[in-house]
Amino acid sequence: MDPRRNGYLIILLLVLLGGDMVKGGNVVLNVEHKYGGVRGHNLRELKAHDVRRHGRMLAASAADFQLGGNGSPTGAALYFTKVAIGTPSKDYHVQVDTGSDLLWVNCEGCNRCPTKSKLGIEMMQYNLQASTSGKSITCEQDVCTAMFDATSSDCKVGKPCEYMVTYGDGSTTGGYFVKDNIYLDQVSGDYKTSPLQGNIAFGCSSKQSGDLGTSTNAVDGIIGFGAANMSVISQLAAAGTVRKMFAHCLDGVGGGGIFAIGQVVEPKVNSAPLLANRAHYTVTLKDIEVGGEVVNIPTSIFEWKSKGAIIDSGTTLVYLPSKAYNAMMNKLMAKQPELKTHSRDGDFDCFMYRGNVDDGFPPVTFQFTGNLSLTAYPHDYLFEVRDNEWCIGWQEATGGKDGDEIFLLGDLLLSNKLVLYDLEKKTIGWTQYDCSSNIKVKDETTGNVYTVGAHKISSASTTRAFTFFFSLISFLCFLLN
Repeated sequence: MDPRRNGYLIILLLVLLGGDMVKGGNVVLNVEHKYGGVRGHNLRELKAHDVRRHGRMLAASAADFQLGGNGSPTGAALYFTKVAIGTPSKDYHVQVDTGSDLLWVNCEGCNRCPTKSKLGIEMMQYNLQASTSGKSITCEQDVCTAMFDATSSDCKVGKPCEYMVTYGDGSTTGGYFVKDNIYLDQVSGDYKTSPLQGNIAFGCSSKQSGDLGTSTNAVDGIIGFGAANMSVISQLAAAGTVRKMFAHCLDGVGGGGIFAIGQVVEPKVNSAPLLANRAHYTVTLKDIEVGGEVVNIPTSIFEWKSKGAIIDSGTTLVYLPSKAYNAMMNKLMAKQPELKTHSRDGDFDCFMYRGNVDDGFPPVTFQFTGNLSLTAYPHDYLFEVRDNEWCIGWQEATGGKDGDEIFLLGDLLLSNKLVLYDLEKKTIGWTQYDCSSNIKVKDETTGNVYTVGAHKISSASTTRAFTFFFSLISFLCFLLN
């Protein structure tokens, strides 16, 4: 996420529920940010985080996707939350990732699963035998073949439905699929919640390797919000429990924000179609403007295999193809011709500047189809690492297959905007927004519209094992996961 963000990031996840259980209800969750402020922060670590994630995203293949293989390893996503699973329920800290699909958690007896974390959380491992509502998934069950495409000849009747995910840096996670209860917080009024129970299939990790097994910033697993059949949102939508749409609003100024699944009625957003048959949420990019002037970039860069631009809230910075990066940087730095830049940590162009960066540098706008645009102001793409020393967040795409041809847009662009993913209409949209405020969501059963507010985790008060409540006068309501 944006390295300028101070403190922890908390995101409230709201789920609008439909179906027989509690149709049209809303659910929320708090998500912590892994990194604090950028002053004194290791910039190389931030870049390495994105490079690892970029490589893993590029490594996604048909084989990986057959088993829910577009997951992000423990060290990749920058925010996490708690999810309660099983009967009796136990809490698992999982990273929330819009760039992956599968929910998986560490299993009891897991080989090389981390047992300690510097995040200050208690690590937990799922035990199928200890949950009275837990069930194993075997090869002959429809959920194995239809949802996870487990068609291997080794998958025989009565054998566990297995998965294995390999990432671009060589990290792996493998195990088997199970089904159990998951507990959500249904929004029942303005800043109010009530409990809700669902039932989903997820991965139980029995072995890990590489960064997944050694990360010091470990969590218990990953919850993906991709569009594939195995994602939590897809499973709940297929059961008629939720609408297949979600939104996030990340506060890049004070930390905090909102993450919502379901129908957001305020604010309104303009949308554009998502490119079909893509592993990640991708939209067509038309051009880039610096200070209102179009950057001279070969059109072939935008049209290459119609790849478009990947929208990924788990990536910190913005990565551009070489020709696009160089053309944009030349135009941007032409506004300050006397400025001398230097390299910091080998990856960032930095400079000394005593003035107001918003006065001295131009905004950068990405123009998409559907009259959509994303604008980064100087205070968005420049961050102060120490007194009067500023570094630039734009990065040249490197590494991985076809890495030089990819536009990867992270939180540098997505912060301070409400971003709405409508997987029913297959569109994505956004609008500039104060993510420290609130949004309004609709209960489709009653037609009522409820207010959901943002908050910081440091203000949270735990009132039950997996829920934080937030009142309009005092504090925070709700958390899923």
